[in-house]
Amino acid sequence: MHQLTLKQALEEVRKDGGSALIKALSARVSSLNPKLNAFLRFDPAVSVVRGEGKGPLQGLPISIKDNICIQGLETTCASKILKGHRPPYNATAVERLKNAGAVIFGQCNMDEFAFGSSCETSAYGVCRNPWDTERVPGGSSGGSAAAVASDMTLAALGSDTGGSIRQPAAFCGVVGLKPTYGRVSRYGLIAFGSSFDQIGPITKTVEDAALLMNVLAGHDEKDSTASSEPVPDYTKSLVRDVKGLRIGLPQEYFVEGMDPEVEKSVRQAAEVFKKLGAEIKSVSLPNTSQAVAVYYIVAVAEASSNLGRFDGVRFGIRASEQSLKDLYFETRDEGFGAEAKRRILLGTFVLSAGYYDAYYRQGQKVRTLIRDDFSRAFKDVDVILSATAPTPPFKIGEKLSDPLAMYLSDILTIPANLAGVPAMSLPCGFTSSGLPVGMQLMARPFDEPALFRAAYAFEQETQVYKKKPKL
Repeated sequence: MHQLTLKQALEEVRKDGGSALIKALSARVSSLNPKLNAFLRFDPAVSVVRGEGKGPLQGLPISIKDNICIQGLETTCASKILKGHRPPYNATAVERLKNAGAVIFGQCNMDEFAFGSSCETSAYGVCRNPWDTERVPGGSSGGSAAAVASDMTLAALGSDTGGSIRQPAAFCGVVGLKPTYGRVSRYGLIAFGSSFDQIGPITKTVEDAALLMNVLAGHDEKDSTASSEPVPDYTKSLVRDVKGLRIGLPQEYFVEGMDPEVEKSVRQAAEVFKKLGAEIKSVSLPNTSQAVAVYYIVAVAEASSNLGRFDGVRFGIRASEQSLKDLYFETRDEGFGAEAKRRILLGTFVLSAGYYDAYYRQGQKVRTLIRDDFSRAFKDVDVILSATAPTPPFKIGEKLSDPLAMYLSDILTIPANLAGVPAMSLPCGFTSSGLPVGMQLMARPFDEPALFRAAYAFEQETQVYKKKPKL
């Protein structure tokens, strides 16, 4: 029963109310979580919140990344500094799941404050990849992706600032969607980079992602950046016909140093689309090489500003110091991990007097150029296809001492966040050693239906998603 998709589980829940499903998944978590550490908190008696609505997700268990607020439950962003913090309200995404009848099923591990590409910087231990437990599940939503891939939950919510839904989805062989910026409310998401962050679904299939987006998307008066653009029924885009769809292959995304097996899988995926009737075209996104540098200027600037509120006065832990100044210093020294401190220092530097114009302002200008690249490309194509990550999942500890190598893990996902366009990762093959490979599809702002159409056609044609890790 734990192998059911969200869609298949709907039928089971209608028969018995879902108690057998919850019982099966709870047993699965008890058995596997000590090995994978995908859940930070899972106790059916404490951390399962039952939805009250009778909507389209009634009785279905959905897990939540630990940076999305759940009323009354400890929410820490996998950081010591928020240990014991219990939000007095639900994030809008959680509220909408509850209203749709979903069961909030445990809280998933992540990189501390979403700062990472491997799920190794959590203050509560490394999360492991279900396909090879010596390898990372990707970050920062690694716990959500590992939980879905190992069938410990039906689906999960993640957050994506520079690829934090898509990269772990690719590493764990599941589907991950970063919606258009503003498509899903950020209210109740503990902020990393406010102009980048998006909440999105991580699921076993494309169809499940569409079901969740139907519940999550839409305007929210509590979030001034949430769009009032009408929300379509995404399940209506689930057709196997891609005839006439124009798919672009960006030449700059097949970078030097890319793993040959990853490139081969993505080029084979393009051939599958061609066979199904899509038109494959070459496109250029010339400022792609600047994306990582720009992201690590603008995003860390926003992160340093957002994390200024965690000082031991209002949230989480508090150091036992006498003076206010020492209280701030000691609390932040004890509470933040090394990667969080690195990004706070970088962000404070680029925002400081004398350097703001040289770094932050220039970064914003290049961000506009990257956005313009996408606008030009989407005049010629409907969807852009690339790899999600340049390599398969790497070994635990392999890049931890080299921050630059770690940052480059997101080189193919960051541009979509800079431009604010929607992007989806779905499995497209496996390496010779059995590790999953993900491909990324990107579309015009608010054209998630084009992503669902292309992804569903590929998924149904190849059936790659049916292969499971041996656990």
